[in-house]
Amino acid sequence: MTMVRVKGFKIFRDRHGKMRCYHRETGHKIDLEKFPIGSAEFFAECETIRAIAEAQKARAPKVGTLGGLVQNYFETEHFQSLAEITRGNYQDCADFLKTIKDTPIHVIDTPLVSGIHDKAAKKIGWRRANMVRTLLSEVFKYNIPKGLIAANYAKDVIPKRRPRDLAYANRPWSIEERDIVLPRAKPHVRVALALMMNTGLDPSDALNLRKDQLDGDTIWGVRSKTGEEVAIPISPTLQAALDLFPEHAAETVLASSRGKAWTYNGFSTVWHRFKIKLEEEGLIAPGLTLKGLRHTVATTLREAGLDERRIADLLGQKTPSMARHYSRSANLAEKNRQTMEMLEKKNERRAKIVKPSPKSVKPNQSEDRT
Repeated sequence: MTMVRVKGFKIFRDRHGKMRCYHRETGHKIDLEKFPIGSAEFFAECETIRAIAEAQKARAPKVGTLGGLVQNYFETEHFQSLAEITRGNYQDCADFLKTIKDTPIHVIDTPLVSGIHDKAAKKIGWRRANMVRTLLSEVFKYNIPKGLIAANYAKDVIPKRRPRDLAYANRPWSIEERDIVLPRAKPHVRVALALMMNTGLDPSDALNLRKDQLDGDTIWGVRSKTGEEVAIPISPTLQAALDLFPEHAAETVLASSRGKAWTYNGFSTVWHRFKIKLEEEGLIAPGLTLKGLRHTVATTLREAGLDERRIADLLGQKTPSMARHYSRSANLAEKNRQTMEMLEKKNERRAKIVKPSPKSVKPNQSEDRT
């Protein structure tokens, strides 16, 4: 038998005496029963595999370019440890940057990044543009220690401000909306909403919460986005909702109607269909989101008088500023009214103390002469 050789492919006989063939660079195997060695079909398949490999190689990020820096960041442990939804958002941002992925590193500077930021704002909106800026900041930060770029050129780029006339995303749910949604939701959706509503957990963290993270009357976990530990007491209301939910074999606390662990996209799809139906029936106003339940918890606690640090601890936030963000819609009118009453009383007392008495007033010189 004549030995056939094809550049870039390894052709050999395995330990069982059977002929094998694969592409060395990609590891792609050729089915020799379908494409016999030496046949026209075999050589055609080799050319197809080689062409695909060359096309993939051409699309791959090049070393010394912006695309190469992004790819390096995606391979870091930091990126791999991010929440699934965050990784997805960053990948979307990387897709937006694909048209300039071959930009050489030596031309990257703050004005260039600022220009990319401005263009992104026009094309994909202010929020996504800020996410592109954040991705670039992370990419530069993690490539500086490797000596691949000199500085974080995204750090001094000013984030785009939210338009003043734009309604807040993830607004808190009203009590009426909660009373309408929960009774109408199917059991596997209702318990998920109840969990988010009574803990302030991020939707992705709630869906991924495992049964072994429930210890007695406490939920122990780590917020995936910040890595902050959380310890959330299980309220009687939440316990009642959990008790009504049928048992299932999934490792997670929540499960679909099939008893399987939810995926974020799966639950979001079910929730969206349910929400749209309620909107069409005129039962709820547009704007309800799963993330809004987290804002609802923060807002309720802020109105109750809790300080931002305590709210941040419950939500798993590193800084109180994020707790302030989540509770920005809190109705503080009554609390501020009480504060103003205290201020008014203090001012009245101060006025009495500094007001001069009649005896302390000295007659002027003209009065002495008269």
